[in-house]
Amino acid sequence: MDRTLFSFKGLKPVLAGLAALTAIQAAAIIVQAYFLADAISSLFGGDPFAHVFHQWMIFLFALVLRQLLAVWKRTIAYRFAARTGKELREALLQKLFQLGPRFVRAEGSGQTVTLVMEGIAKFRRYLELLLPKMMNSVIIPSAIFLFILFVNIRSAVILGLAVPILIVFMILLGLAAKIKADRQYKSYQMLSNHFVDSLRGLETLKYLGLSRRHINSILFVSERYRRATMGTLRIAFLSSFAMDFFTMLSIATVAVFLGMDLINGKMGLHPALTILILAPEYFLPIRELGADYHATLDGKEAGKKIREILDKETPQQGQDPIPPWNAASVFSVKGLSVRFADSRRPALQDIRFSVSGFQKVGIIGASGAGKSTLIDVLGGFLTPSAGEFEVNGRKVTTLSQRHWQSQITYIPQHPYLFHDTVFNNIRFYRPEAAREEVEEAAERAGLTGLIRSLPEGFETIIGEGGRALSGGQEQRIALARAFLSDRPIIMLDEPTAHLDVETEYELKETMRELFKGKLVFFATHRLHWMPDMDFIIVLDQGKIVETGTHEQLIRKKAAYYRLVKRQMEGL
Repeated sequence: MDRTLFSFKGLKPVLAGLAALTAIQAAAIIVQAYFLADAISSLFGGDPFAHVFHQWMIFLFALVLRQLLAVWKRTIAYRFAARTGKELREALLQKLFQLGPRFVRAEGSGQTVTLVMEGIAKFRRYLELLLPKMMNSVIIPSAIFLFILFVNIRSAVILGLAVPILIVFMILLGLAAKIKADRQYKSYQMLSNHFVDSLRGLETLKYLGLSRRHINSILFVSERYRRATMGTLRIAFLSSFAMDFFTMLSIATVAVFLGMDLINGKMGLHPALTILILAPEYFLPIRELGADYHATLDGKEAGKKIREILDKETPQQGQDPIPPWNAASVFSVKGLSVRFADSRRPALQDIRFSVSGFQKVGIIGASGAGKSTLIDVLGGFLTPSAGEFEVNGRKVTTLSQRHWQSQITYIPQHPYLFHDTVFNNIRFYRPEAAREEVEEAAERAGLTGLIRSLPEGFETIIGEGGRALSGGQEQRIALARAFLSDRPIIMLDEPTAHLDVETEYELKETMRELFKGKLVFFATHRLHWMPDMDFIIVLDQGKIVETGTHEQLIRKKAAYYRLVKRQMEGL
C-alpha cells in the first residue's frame, strides 16, 4: 500500500472497519468450507439427506454472510473513495488557482484538464479496489493458513511456501508493469495535450489548409499511446498467467498429498475435503489483488501526479488581510524581480511603481518584455524572487492570498467557457446572482443581440461540446462576468490580441464602461488603448524603461515614442 494514502483524512477508521469485517468474513469462509465438507462426507458415507440438513443450513448462512460482508466492505470503500475524491478535486482545483495560469500552460492544458476530469475518477477507482482487496490478501490467507495448520501441517507448509514464490513473481512482474505503465501514462499525457491543442487550433488549421496534414501528427501520437497500452497489457497477461499457474500447481500438490493420505488411511475424508475446499480460497485474495493491481495502475499514477501538484510550493498565504480596495487606496511595488530556473536573465528586474485609487494602468512592451509575468505576479499567481508590496503603507509579503485575489477579475486572452448555459457561464464569479442581474450584465457587455439570436437564449449550452462562439463573443462573456462580479480590481492579459481590429473597436466602448470606478492593469501590445490609460509602464527585457501618461511619454520621444511610431508604420 502506498504510504501517501495514510495522509488522507479518515483512512485509519476505514481500515479498522474493513479489517474487522474481513476477519468475520474469513471466519465465514472457514465455517462454509467446514460444514460443506461435513455434509458431503456424511452423504458419501451413506447418511440420508435429512441427517445433514443442519450442515447445509449453516453452510448457506455462512455463504450469505460472506457475500453480505463483501457488499458492506465495498460500500465502505466506495464512500471513502467518493469523499476522498471530492476533497482531492477541491484541493487540486484550489492548488491550480494558487499556481495560476502560468503553471497550467507549462504543464499542458490538456494534461491538466484530463487530470481533473478523469484522473480523480481513476484514483477513486484505485481506492475502491485497493482497500478491500488489500485487507482480504492479508487477513483471509492468514486465517485459512492457521486453520489448516491445526488440521494438517504438511498441507499448511505447501501452501505457505507457495505464497513467497507468488509474491516474488508479483514483485518482478509488478516492477516491469510499473515501468510500462509510466511510459503509457506519459504517452497518455502527450495524447491529452495534443488532443486539446488540436481542438483549439482546428479552425486555424482548416483556415490555413493544413488540417489534413495534421492527421499524420494525430496518428503518430495515437499509435504511440496504443503501443504503450499493448506493452502494459502483455505484462499484465503474463502476470495473471504466472499467478494462475503457481496457484493451480500448489493446489494440485496439496490434492496429491491429501489423496495419498486418504488411500493410506492417514486422514479422514472430512478434514481432507475441508482443506481441498479452502486451498483455492487461500489463493483467491492474492490473485484478485494481483489482477486489480494492473487494473488500477492508471489510478495510482494519477494519484501520484495529483500529489506532486499538491506538494508544489506556493507563496505562504498572508496572515494580515488586505483591506477592500477603494478610491483612497495606494498600492506600491518595490524592487520586484522574477527569475526562472531555466532562464539566464531575469524575467523581471527591479520593478518599482506606485498606483492609487481607480487608475487605469497600461503595461506595454515587445513580446517577451515581461508583461504577462508582471500580471501573474500582481494577480498572486507567481512568487517574486525579490521585492515587496505595500498596500496603504503596510508591507505585504505575498499577493497570493484570498483577501487580494477575491477582489480581482482576471480577463485573459482566451477566456474559458464551461460546458454549461450562457446564464451559468456569466454567473461564474457570482453563482448566486439573480436573473435580473445577469440580464443587466449581459446588456452592459453587449450580449443582448447574441442571446436573442440563440435558439434557447440564456439556456443555450456553450463551451466544449456546445454552441461555438467567436473570439469577440467569448470576450463579451468574460466582460459580462466582470460587470456582474463588480470587483474593484481588473487585470487583463492581452485580452484582444487574437481579435481583428473591427471586433476590438466594437468591444472598446464596452470595456471603457467596465473600467469606470476600477483599478485596471491592462497588459497589451496594441497601443491605441494607451491614450485611455492614466499611467503607462513601458517594459523592455524585464525592466521598466519609462513611466508616465501617453502625452508625457510622447513628448519624451524615447522608448514609448519609438513603439508607437513603429506600430503606426506597420499599419
